[in-house]
Amino acid sequence: MSNRSPLGREQPATRGEAWRGSWAKRLQLAAIAGIGYPLMAALGHTLRWRVEGLEHLDRIAQSGRQPVMAFWHGRILPATFYFRRRGIVVITSENFGGEWIARIIERFGYRTARGSTTRGGRRALVQLLRQMADGHPAGFTVDGPRGPARVAQAGAVWLAQETGNPLLPFHLEASAAWHVRSWDRTQIPKPFSTVAIAIGEPLELPRDRSDAAIEAGRLALEARLHLLETRALQLLRG
Repeated sequence: MSNRSPLGREQPATRGEAWRGSWAKRLQLAAIAGIGYPLMAALGHTLRWRVEGLEHLDRIAQSGRQPVMAFWHGRILPATFYFRRRGIVVITSENFGGEWIARIIERFGYRTARGSTTRGGRRALVQLLRQMADGHPAGFTVDGPRGPARVAQAGAVWLAQETGNPLLPFHLEASAAWHVRSWDRTQIPKPFSTVAIAIGEPLELPRDRSDAAIEAGRLALEARLHLLETRALQLLRG
């Protein structure tokens, strides 16, 4: 059994929180969050949706379990809007960027566990475990927060194995979008575009935290997400 954290090595949380002592940063934070939420909400309400596989999510909820929802980092914006108001718990960093992201998504009805792959990771996983035990789904951008893009990391697999809950992979594609020049090529759907969501069948993983079992789960999740990307593009073509 592996004893290493699935989110990487811990570092002191205080390194990411120096901005809290700056009034200018706090004002900037309030402005970003105050503007970001209504802009995202306004854009989201113009989108049309083409969804396949939503019954998988409903079936998990009816069984009394909670999904560990897994998707690529570059599709955060449409995923945030579509799955809003479901009480999904996501990990957000403790740095300045993570704080304004947390403030925006909490207004969309998400819950947050604070930490990242570089600091606070174990603490964030403990929060996720507690909130899933209380009946909340978890959401993971499995190649985030720094990539490499479309390469799954182990955190979502570890959580599914630890809790006995299924992994639920999904992918989103917009018919018209802008792409940010970032490592993940973040996709921002254009107003009134159609977004296709392909939700795959749940992945049931054995409760085995050995390195070999975690790697097998990671590879299976990665392969499933690549297939769902192809399916989402097919849905857009009708």
